[in-house]
Amino acid sequence: MPTILGEHFLLKHLPEADLVRLGKFAKTRRFGPKEPVFMKGDPASGMMAVLAGRVRISSFSSEGREVVLNVIGPGEVFGEIALIDGGERTANAVAMESTELMVLERRDFLPFLERNPELCIKLLMVMCHRLRRTSEQLEDFSFLDLRTRLAKRLLDLANDHGVEEDGGVRISLNLSQRILGAMMGTSREAVNKQLRAWEEEGLIRLKRGSVTLLDPEQLELIVEAMG
Repeated sequence: MPTILGEHFLLKHLPEADLVRLGKFAKTRRFGPKEPVFMKGDPASGMMAVLAGRVRISSFSSEGREVVLNVIGPGEVFGEIALIDGGERTANAVAMESTELMVLERRDFLPFLERNPELCIKLLMVMCHRLRRTSEQLEDFSFLDLRTRLAKRLLDLANDHGVEEDGGVRISLNLSQRILGAMMGTSREAVNKQLRAWEEEGLIRLKRGSVTLLDPEQLELIVEAMG
């Protein structure tokens, strides 16, 4: 466990003795595809880091419509808000595939934060990055049409989860069009219509649960035209 902890960007600067001590408290948990990690409103006790797999962070409207807020991959953390304030979970977290998590309980991790200012700063940077992204998403929902929002989100997903493959960049997520619609705040049908149009134009390639960007530059032009 200390070796795994030492490879994480938040913790790799810690002395070996601290990593060994923290390793005694850290736990690993495994989740299957579509298995909930926690739900909004659940009591929270700590933070989680993704060792393998991916986790979808989302919330639901009163009518039951899902909005996907983020996708967390290997090397990233989530649940950091509860780590700081000890409050309830602010969103749902569901494994998108077979996933392994490292769990750090608040009561064990807070003493390390108190002794390591650099660790506090790194955690604050994570929270600031998430806040900036949330603000950007709110602006996108308010000011951009679906075509532009979808192009921008595909480019972001390719940047975060892209794999070069067959003359394009495949988004390495098992990404249904329903989930993609939830990221856009719109219906699966609206997303499907736009994706099919881009496929006919040769901008993307669609397979079940997969999107490959064949012409990212053209998608960037779509985004820039609304910038």
